[in-house]
Order: sequence, then C-alpha cells, then structure tokens
Amino acid sequence: MATHEREITDPVDLCAPDGRLNPDAVGWSRTPLHQSALPGWGRRKKWEYWCVSTPTHLVAVTVADIDYLGLTSVYLLEYGGREISRTSLHPLAHGVRLPDSLGSGTSAAIGPVRARIQEVPGATRLRFSCDTPEGRLNADLTVDLPEGHETMSVVIPWSDDRFQYTSKHTARPARGAVRLGRDVLDFTDGWGVLDHGRGRWPYDTRWNWGAASGRTDGHTVGLQFGGQWTEGTGLTENALCVDGRLSKIGEELEWDYDPDDALTPWWLRTPGSDQVDLVFTPFHERVDRTDTGLVLNDTRQCFGHYTGTIHTDDGHPVLVDGLFGFAEQVHMRW
Repeated sequence: MATHEREITDPVDLCAPDGRLNPDAVGWSRTPLHQSALPGWGRRKKWEYWCVSTPTHLVAVTVADIDYLGLTSVYLLEYGGREISRTSLHPLAHGVRLPDSLGSGTSAAIGPVRARIQEVPGATRLRFSCDTPEGRLNADLTVDLPEGHETMSVVIPWSDDRFQYTSKHTARPARGAVRLGRDVLDFTDGWGVLDHGRGRWPYDTRWNWGAASGRTDGHTVGLQFGGQWTEGTGLTENALCVDGRLSKIGEELEWDYDPDDALTPWWLRTPGSDQVDLVFTPFHERVDRTDTGLVLNDTRQCFGHYTGTIHTDDGHPVLVDGLFGFAEQVHMRW
C-alpha cells in the first residue's frame, strides 16, 4: 500500500528566489522539512488552524494572513449545548503576525480576538481570548508532540506560481483549560489537530477536509483526509497516523455525501484498495458564509464520529469505532 508519491527526507526551500515553486519541494514528508518563505505580495495565503477536542467539547482558533486581509477567529462548541463563534478582521493584515515556516517563530494577533501560538519544547502552546455574550473567553492549552510522532506535510503543485504547502497533524495529546465567564472547561484528555498552510492559491477553490483523533482498537489513531483541491496534481493530503507512525495514501478518496443535507452520513473510501473504508456520522453542523462579491467563504463543517476500518502501510487492519472528528466542504473565492 506504499504511496507512489515522492518522499522528502531533507530540508528544502518551498520557493525559488523569484517566488515561484521550487521543483525540488514537490513531495511529502513525515516531519515538517519545508522552509516556506513566500517572496512577493498579493496572492499569498498563510494560516494556522488548531482544533482541540474532548469527548464533550471542542475549541478552535484560526490566525490567517492573505496579504490584503488578516483574520483571527475562535470557535467553541459544547456538544448539545453552547456554540460560540467570534471573528476579527484586519485590513492589510495589520495586527497579525505569522512566521514563514512551521516552528520558526510565534504566530500572534491583536484586536478584539487576541491569539498567540507559540512553539515550546516538545509542544505547542495556544492562548487566545475575546469577549462573548456569555462573558470573557480565555484559553490556555498545550498540545504535545511526542518524540517520534510523525505528521503529514505535502506540497500540492497546481503550477509554478500556484501551489500550497500544508502540514497536517493529528492525534497530538492536548491539555489545559478554557474559561468562559465563570465556567471552566477541562481539556485534560484532549486531542489536537493542526492545519498549517503556506502558499499561493487560485482565486476560486473548493475542497473537502476531514480529520479525527483518539484511541480505538487498542491504538492511538489519527485520520487525515482531503478532496477536490488536490485532484490532478499527482499528490494528495491523505494519511493515517497509527501509534505515531504515518501511512501516506497516494489515492484520491471517494467522498460520498449529500452536500444539501450534510448531517446525513458521509462515506469515505480508497477506490483502489481497502485502506480506507469509513462512515462519518455527524451530530452537529457549523455553517459559516460570507459573500462580499469579491470574497466568498462558504464553509459547512460537521462534527461527528468515524466508524469502519483502515489499513496501515504493512496491511495491518485497525477497527475504527466511533472516533471523534470532523468533515467539511468549503468554497472559497479569495
């Protein structure tokens, strides 16, 4: 089941000096190896997205810089209970700072939604705060990166001037607390998922993304799945992480779901093998839509549970039984 995709094992620059894609950067790696500085201005997209979940609640934070606009957002969901979303926009990304490469500095944002994402020894510390109708929201979370834990990084090459480097991390243990007014939400037994992105995107893009983390069948399992945006490029962002070991999937997945009724079950499969055969059953849908004419964000993100089977590179089957995660469909004009 080994992928046909080229594995990168040494540090490499994402871009040539003129800002175009470095051909040597195209491929995937088990740890972040790309130096992803993006010379120039105008079509660059940079972001950090973290989602930390427990069996009863989750919180997510986004810090993004798309040159002409910066964005900071937080999202809190208590399953079957409170749902809070706050976003702060920054013209020309003033007040937002993102390092060139993963692990090379601190991401931060000031304003109505404040955030600080900092690499610390063996972990990432997430702090953010904002006012809500329920009171002040404050978070201080630490997402560990166990020694030897593998992650999925890949360069998706649409062309030499349109490309994306993404580093997706799953099954990273998390701890800490979120305070909402006088209430404290405990994240002692949490799991962290990271979407780190640096690239130059086409104006109009659609994608699917799904991820999950937790313990099942005696293993610690992370699921990382993508769709639509990678088709035709020769690479995918699909991978399994079982007990810290990555199995890269070179096949595009079949995503079988009803886009008009996202709360019905989704089926995700590898069409040429039995490596992935899962049903995702949502229990909550988050809808986020902004349309200014020039800029469109149409996001439908569902939270729920994955059930089925996966196989690692060596063919070992793992039963996935109610693994918590999410799946989304997104249309962006940006």
